[in-house]
Amino acid sequence: MDKEYDYGKLRGVGSISYRALEKARELVKEGAGRLKVAQELESFFRGNGYEMAFPVNISVNETAAHFSPGLEDTYKFSAKDIVKIDLGARKDVYLSDCAITIDLSGSNGKLVEASEEALEAAISKVRAGREVREIGREIEAVAKNKGAKPIKNLGGHGISRDELHSRIFIPNYDNGDNEKLEEGEVIAIEPFMTDGYGAVEEGSEVQIFEKKDDVAPRSQEAREVFSHIQKNYLTYPFAFSWLQKEFSSLGEFKLRRALNELAMLGGLELYPVLIEKKSGMVAQTEKELIVTKDSCEVVTK
Repeated sequence: MDKEYDYGKLRGVGSISYRALEKARELVKEGAGRLKVAQELESFFRGNGYEMAFPVNISVNETAAHFSPGLEDTYKFSAKDIVKIDLGARKDVYLSDCAITIDLSGSNGKLVEASEEALEAAISKVRAGREVREIGREIEAVAKNKGAKPIKNLGGHGISRDELHSRIFIPNYDNGDNEKLEEGEVIAIEPFMTDGYGAVEEGSEVQIFEKKDDVAPRSQEAREVFSHIQKNYLTYPFAFSWLQKEFSSLGEFKLRRALNELAMLGGLELYPVLIEKKSGMVAQTEKELIVTKDSCEVVTK
């Protein structure tokens, strides 16, 4: 184990994130507003003394990831929806990442089961020295057994201090990668399952951003927005809705224009929503864990 790593703080962000997912199970129901659910989960973290590692993702049906509702969002969950909740807390430089799927439709149970069982099968294979392709092989085998398809261009990842996606990629199938897990390493495994094509593509909507490089925008609006981002979000992902609250006087059009200017200068990374290529339904389950010599420790519990 890494002697300089504060695993106690990591367990703390993991525990509060698990509690947030349990709260999400209560909040996500037919007729509930998507924006209100996101805001209540954000308030839950902050009310307990934690910041967000990234904006709450609430991705519905064929949308697999990267959707965080703006303040103008009026969507209410229906009885036909399959809802992915992906969230994480931050304390100092320690980050968590976990997700569940809530099937309001009652007709996508096999997809949800495939994702959940694939995650448990993958976790059972984790140990120091394990090749990541072997973990992906377990996920793919469960998918095949359940009649589902793993989404091959999404997967798990390493998590380091101050960095949500670091070093290693954990595939959802045997991709031939023989890179090995290291003792003490922190990773997230997240099987995405679909009844569609088995891949995602970028949609046109962008609700999540991240500071990339320091830039010098020309417009006053972009300078003010960038200054706020630098001071408040550092290099962590942030939601458009957070900026909407701070810059309500600008309005959505001018705020988007400022963000586009910053992105064109290379100051921002954009995270477009990710949509299943053939509009298949998508389920996701994710846990964060510490790799040990002979096994692992799940921290989002």
